[in-house]
This record gives sequence, C-alpha cells and structure tokens, in this order.
Amino acid sequence: MLALFKFFKPYKWFILAILIFTLLQALSNLYLPTLMSDIVDKGIVNNDISYIIKIGIYMLIISVIAAVFSIITSFLSAKTAIGFGRDVRNEMFSRVESFSLQEFDTIGTASIITRTTNDILQVQQVYMMIFRVMITAPMMCIGGIVMALSKDKMLSLVVIVAMPILFVIIWSIGKRGMPLFRAIQKRLDRMNLVLRERLTGIRVVRAFNRSDHEEKRFEKANHDLAASAIKVNKIMAMMMPSMMLILNLATIAIVWFGSIRIDHGHMQVGDLMAFIQYAMQIMFSLIMLSMMFVMVPRASASATRIQEVLTTEPSIIEDGAVEAEQPISRKEGITFQKVTFNYPGAEKPALADITFTARPGEVTAIIGGTGSGKSTLLKLIERFYDYQEGQITIGGREITQWPLKQLRSQIGYVPQKVALFSGTVNENIKFGKREVSDEEIRHVAQVAQASEFIARMKEGYETYLTQNASNLSGGQKQRLSIARALIRKPAIYLFDDSFSALDYKTDAALRSALVEETKEATMLIVAQRVSTVMHADQIIVLEDGHMVGIGTHEQLLNECSVYKEIVASQIKGEGIA
Repeated sequence: MLALFKFFKPYKWFILAILIFTLLQALSNLYLPTLMSDIVDKGIVNNDISYIIKIGIYMLIISVIAAVFSIITSFLSAKTAIGFGRDVRNEMFSRVESFSLQEFDTIGTASIITRTTNDILQVQQVYMMIFRVMITAPMMCIGGIVMALSKDKMLSLVVIVAMPILFVIIWSIGKRGMPLFRAIQKRLDRMNLVLRERLTGIRVVRAFNRSDHEEKRFEKANHDLAASAIKVNKIMAMMMPSMMLILNLATIAIVWFGSIRIDHGHMQVGDLMAFIQYAMQIMFSLIMLSMMFVMVPRASASATRIQEVLTTEPSIIEDGAVEAEQPISRKEGITFQKVTFNYPGAEKPALADITFTARPGEVTAIIGGTGSGKSTLLKLIERFYDYQEGQITIGGREITQWPLKQLRSQIGYVPQKVALFSGTVNENIKFGKREVSDEEIRHVAQVAQASEFIARMKEGYETYLTQNASNLSGGQKQRLSIARALIRKPAIYLFDDSFSALDYKTDAALRSALVEETKEATMLIVAQRVSTVMHADQIIVLEDGHMVGIGTHEQLLNECSVYKEIVASQIKGEGIA
C-alpha cells in the first residue's frame, strides 16, 4: 500500500490540515474527562452549583468545537481519498491503454476490470479510514495514557497489562486473515470472469440450451467466493468480542482497584471517573485500530494487484527514431522478410519464415486453414505483438521505428470479431475519424454497402445501437465496421475475414466498390472464401504458420497443392473454375 502513497502528492496540504484538525479534536476530547473530574471533586462535593454550570458550559463549548473539527476532518478525508481513487483509476486506465495484447492475455480482461473497480474502491475506503481513524487512534491512545498517568500512576498498571493482550489478539487474527483476503480477490476475479462470459455469450448459451451448465459454473464460483468470505469473517468476528471482553475486564479491574485507592485516600472519586474515561479512550483507540486490521489485509491484497498493473511494462516499446509528424509513404508498401513469431508459452511458432511484399494499389489476399496464422500476420502489422525474428518494413522503414500512434493512424483495420460501441450509427462510423462531414459518412457507408439498410432504419444514421450492436445482424455489423475503416482514408487497409457474414452478391459489390476507393492504398485481405480472394493481385497461402504458396489464382491452381485443395472443397458451393 505504501507504493500508492505517491498519488497523495497533490493532496499534501489536505493531509496536513487533516493532521492538524485531528490533533485539535484529540486534545479537545482528552480535556473533557478532566473537566468532568473537576465538576465531581470541586462542584458536587462542595455543592457549588455555579461552578458546575460554568464547567458544564466549558464542556459544551469544547464538545461543539471537537464536533466541528471532526466534521472538517471527515470532509477533507473523504475528499482526499476519493481524489486518490479517481487519480489511480485514471493512471490504471492510461497504463492499460498502453498494454499490448500480450499483457491482456497475461493478466486477463476480467481481472483488469476487477482491479480498476473493486480493488481501487477497497484501497480508497481504507485510506479514508486511515485519515479518520488510524491517525486519530494513536493520538487518543498516547494522550489517554499520558492523562491516565497524570491521574494515578499505580492504577495505570491495569491499562499497561491489558494493552499487550489486545495487541496479541489483533496480531494473531490479522495473521490468519491476510492469506484469506488474497484468496477472496482471486475468487472474485473468477466470479467476474464467469459472469462476464455468461452475459456476453447469453445468445449462445440459450441457443445450445446450456443455461443449467452456466448456472452451475456461476454457483461454484459464487460458492467458492462466499466460502472464503465466510471463513475470513468467522476469524475476524472473533476480534470484537475478544476486544470487548478485555475492555470490560479492564473496567472492572479499574473500578475495583480504584475504589481501594479512594478508600485509602490516594485518589478522589472524580479522578477515578476521569481515569475510567481515559482508559475507555485508550481501549477504544485500540479497538478502532483493530477495525483497521480487518480492512487493511484485504486492501493490502488489492493494493498489490493494483501495483502489479501499474508496474507492468508494455512488451511493445516505441523506438521513437522517426519523427511523429512524418507520414507513412503511400508509394511504398509492406515487406515481410523471414519473419517468425511465437505466442508466449507456445510450443511452436504461429508464423515461421514469412517473406512477401504487399504493394500500394494492389490487393494482397491471405488464405489458409483455421489456425494457419492469417489473423496473427495482420496483428504484427498493427504491432499488437512484436515478432522475434526477421524484419517488417512499412513505408520503407522498420516497423519498430514508427511511433505507435503514427503507425496506427495510417491503418484502417477491420477485425475478425466486429467491435461496435453503444451509440448512434453516425458515432460508430466517426469512431474512425472524428472530424468528418455528413457527406463523407454517407459516401463510405455507400461504399461499404451499408447505406441501404441504414436508410431502412427508423432514425437512419441517428439510430442508436446497443452494446456491441446486438440489434444488428452479423453482415450489417461487418459493413459498419468496414465503413469505419474507410472514413480514415489510410495508407494501409487490413481486412481480417471481414466479408464472411455477407452474401455473395453483397460481397462482390463491396469488393468492386473498394477497388476505386482504395486504389492508392496497400490492402491486405484475410478470407476463408476463394471467391473473395481469387481476383486479388497476389494470394498468400498459409498452412500451420508457414507460407506454402504465393501468386495469382491461376498460378496457385497450377503450383500449390494446398490452394487446390481449398478450391476443390469450395468449388461446388461457389461455382469456382
């Protein structure tokens, strides 16, 4: 948790004010028992009503002042802790934005969401308690001990004996609870993962009638989380009764030995009453600290998980050798030279010894079986991952020399799994480029063969799309995703199996419209259909990560057995000759 203290730097003056007002509040509360002692010993014993009223007014004024200090401290504590939470969330979001896909694969999307929400909230609440309780408690404890000693040193032995017992109880319970709090956070990750998969895949679950199976998965994850939470709460539940038992026994001992001291004339009744109040303040300070020990272990586990994200360095590092303002040349395409890439932990390369050149103004198509490395190849161009061997050049320069923002601003990418956002059709197309006119939006929609179905919508381009555009068909989503890429007018187009949900007529019309729209750009198309790639200027055939053929449709039919098998498997359905 200490590593996160750097986020409190902007709030140093608030923290200083909290310390000052907390000290003033503690002094006010510590002075009240002494005044009460004076009322008993000087006012009640001497039957001095005016003295009782005067001291009572002092006590009332001091109580009001202490209450005001408490309110100010609570306000500043909340403001500081909530500001801390906001700043950490911003920092985490910025850090996650810089991650490559490798970091997402390692940490996990569900875990990142949990860390950004639940974990930060846990730490934020503990820091708020630290400012309100953990700072106050030591001041009250130390002040109470000093004041108790000033009243009667011999009677203070009761408190001195009770305190180590309380510390042992707090330490032993905290030691048993810490590992369980870490386990709770991991089980919370698991439950969030199962819930996220269930909700995002609800259509598939219902289509395959697997609701019962998913309910059992969630019940198990929920049961594991609940079991861990119950176990740790059983342990923590022992703390408060144990503390109260020691507190009450100490009170009995104080009254017992205090009465003996009064009987022998070593102290007065008022001093005993004040001593009891100071003893209570000391004990309650320790109880407040024990409450922190319930929260700190879990917050500490959350802080470790937060720090893990904040200290994770992205595996994709910018070289910075090229000026950010220098555009990618449209006269030079993309060259792969003996490129090999391994996913972390994989037994064999996803791509091995890949060599080809995709030229501007030409269409380079990539075809192959499932798992042959087609989508991986496009991810390397986007620098979602970095290759281990070989070289990729874009615009005549090594890809690692381009700043990521500059590189990706010149790429129009249509992913295999369409990702649209909640908002209007207009907003989703403008996601590719914010400053565009309505005419440009309608033009790219027409090229993407989307204008017809958009026109049939009740509100046209202002139609609101739900999360991931669940109110659109697969083909409609793909066409909007293509329009979003076209609006950028980039130097490079990457289509990752982006025509799979289209019928043959729409597919042909879209590819025909793209020819004119992308005539100066470098285009790479990944596809499963031979009809989609057969008219490309060059076709790359992949099998198990290796390039087994490159050439035109006619050349590959004569020279590449793998391509001939693919064509033969589709020839009846598509009428390919």
